Amino acid sequence: MRVAVGGLSHESSTFTPVATTRASYEERFLLEDDEILHTFAGTNTPIGGFIEGARAHGFELVPTLFGEPQPSAPTPRPLYDELLGRILDGLKDALPLDGVLLELHGSMAVGDLDGPDGLADAEGHLLAKVRETVGPDVPVLAQLDIHSNVSRQMVEMADALIGRESFPEVDMAARGRECADVLARILGEGLRPTMALHRIPMAWGLNQVTAHPPMREAIAELHRIESQPGVVCGSIATCFFLADVPDMGASVYVVTDDNQRLAQALADQLGEWIFARREDWQLELFSARAALERAQEEGLYPVILADMQDNTGGGSPGDSTGVLRTFIDMQLEDACVLYIVDPEAVAICQEAGVGGHAALEVGGKSSPMQGAPVPMEVEVAALSDGTFQYDGPMYAGLRGDMGPSAHVVQEGIHVLLVSKREQPFDTAFARTLGLDPRQMRYVCVKSSAHFRAGFASWAGAIHVVAEPSVHSLAGLSFRRLGRAVYPFTDLD
Repeated sequence: MRVAVGGLSHESSTFTPVATTRASYEERFLLEDDEILHTFAGTNTPIGGFIEGARAHGFELVPTLFGEPQPSAPTPRPLYDELLGRILDGLKDALPLDGVLLELHGSMAVGDLDGPDGLADAEGHLLAKVRETVGPDVPVLAQLDIHSNVSRQMVEMADALIGRESFPEVDMAARGRECADVLARILGEGLRPTMALHRIPMAWGLNQVTAHPPMREAIAELHRIESQPGVVCGSIATCFFLADVPDMGASVYVVTDDNQRLAQALADQLGEWIFARREDWQLELFSARAALERAQEEGLYPVILADMQDNTGGGSPGDSTGVLRTFIDMQLEDACVLYIVDPEAVAICQEAGVGGHAALEVGGKSSPMQGAPVPMEVEVAALSDGTFQYDGPMYAGLRGDMGPSAHVVQEGIHVLLVSKREQPFDTAFARTLGLDPRQMRYVCVKSSAHFRAGFASWAGAIHVVAEPSVHSLAGLSFRRLGRAVYPFTDLD
């Protein structure tokens, strides 16, 4: 069985000043042909799961192109058209095919959304072009992020969509393997997937950690529905609310074996169950100072502050200064910030050298909304080229690259300065610069929840905080929504 593999995966914020360019793809993943298989084999990634499933089922994988930049602004239309064209050319060259496995994100936007080249639903367009290329009878399956804005076109063009069901998303390879397993049933058992979508008039709040209530109950309810006779799989998409697009919002999609009515009934049932509990999915946020005062009363250490509004994993610049300034103002000891994106400061540290001293203006360079730069007099504790390998469980085995980086110290406060944006999924990169966050008393991470995969097991307390950023929730303004979306718009 010949099965094509590839995709474009991009979480597109319409509120960030961080542009998406060809270099954005090249710095992370822009892979073709066998390079795709060599890069992802044995990794906890969706394509790693495709590869594992292909070995189990005897598929011959035919790689096309895979592109993924860090989350950022919409991809320019000419670049998107070029990359999609290369995927389609790969599919044409590979015909005849028995199936297609795609890694997509589910919240990709392209071009100027108010102009003629804009695509608010880039995945729907991509799937339509893939379907046009391979024909109506070749099964097309896609693995999606849990933070997807799922469109009707995506559901209509794919045979099955399978979303991740963990946050932090530690099940990437498992869901990729599930895609391959469902494809094997289609090809070997005559499974006829029918898929239904229920769009929930709600943007899921920040209460999404699947190991904890109440999100744990939502996943349990999903599993209850998946266990029913005739159900192939189901998924909850919590949405990506930093996208001002018509399809922004949470949804449920369910796949059955040739029973459209059952698929729709179950999707509606779960969607209505979720919406009835809409207030449960929201999360109250505090400033860094308020969270620290509360943490000091609790006395559980290390204390981790998740600076979620400057989460580079959502497209933020990664150089907001609110938490760093709070650490300095409170004169904390054994405190660290992971990471601040500031290549200018890194260059000054490189000139000073390890053991040298430097006067820096740290962060706050991408936008005034990120806060003012923080003056620091630092010692350079370590320098690196930024390359490392993830420990996991997220991205276990995959190589990462933060670009030229520096570990600087001012009195008891440690800061990791980096040149490329990435949220801290584990402690591996910090340790390459001689910093073990597990030995700190206070840890700030530029992340919303994914850090929990590598930090929660040893944290004394975790507090999600809100400091000023381009993604400050109070400042988001939506103009393109195609429906009422709680809590951003009035449902009446």
